[in-house]
Amino acid sequence: MQKNHRHAMMVANWKMHKTGAEAAAFLARLRETGAVKPGGCFVVVAAPFPALAAAAEAAHGMDVGVAGQNLHWESEGAFTGEVSGAMLAAAGCTYVLVGHSERRHLFGETDEMVHKKVRAALAAGLTPIVCVGETEQQRAENETELILRYQFERAFWGTSAEDLLRCVLAYEPVWAIGTGNTATPAIAEGAHRFLRHCVLDIFGAEAAAGFTILYGGSIKPGNMRALLEQPDVDGGLVGGASLDADTFAALVRTANVS
Repeated sequence: MQKNHRHAMMVANWKMHKTGAEAAAFLARLRETGAVKPGGCFVVVAAPFPALAAAAEAAHGMDVGVAGQNLHWESEGAFTGEVSGAMLAAAGCTYVLVGHSERRHLFGETDEMVHKKVRAALAAGLTPIVCVGETEQQRAENETELILRYQFERAFWGTSAEDLLRCVLAYEPVWAIGTGNTATPAIAEGAHRFLRHCVLDIFGAEAAAGFTILYGGSIKPGNMRALLEQPDVDGGLVGGASLDADTFAALVRTANVS
């Protein structure tokens, strides 16, 4: 499957960082760097809920999308502290993270909840960036493929091939999130290749060729190029290295020439 069927993507996940003013300043600096360019790597910033509108306004005119970091599967209701897909869209979002490892492991999100959130995101016209990945113990017990297959199947259960291509997948090995232990390019490629074969098995060759799969886990400018050289790695879901605009711009430039 040719990689040139897919457009490179770099996603900044700011987690619980940045006010609206800080988000606007980041995007102003990112604009100044010239790293974001038409036809280059597509950029998404996942801002905290209170900073979304400011991020969307600051990103106006740039080839930059804005993402929520979570959503509820219901469109409205008595769910204190939650936000709906329609609320995210109204704030200027076109993307939303779903099933990030921190949501799964710190806040108890289940595979069924992830599935319902994927459906809710699509219904709201948002592109879900769906995260999957194994823990260190699961990897040690040779369960990586079992876990990835199960998480993938549950997330996209009942989804059509057409809707699947409105989604993005992110492989984020839990043992590499915020630890500095990036998966080697070979390990990342092995997981991405397996996930692409899952797409092939369920949704067919055309979907597999066009489906974007990102890598997430202690990404830095020094290791991104080698990851992007892998045939099934289409970009990155970046945590800590996305907090500084110049560092993130360096990652975007790397993806522009990959």
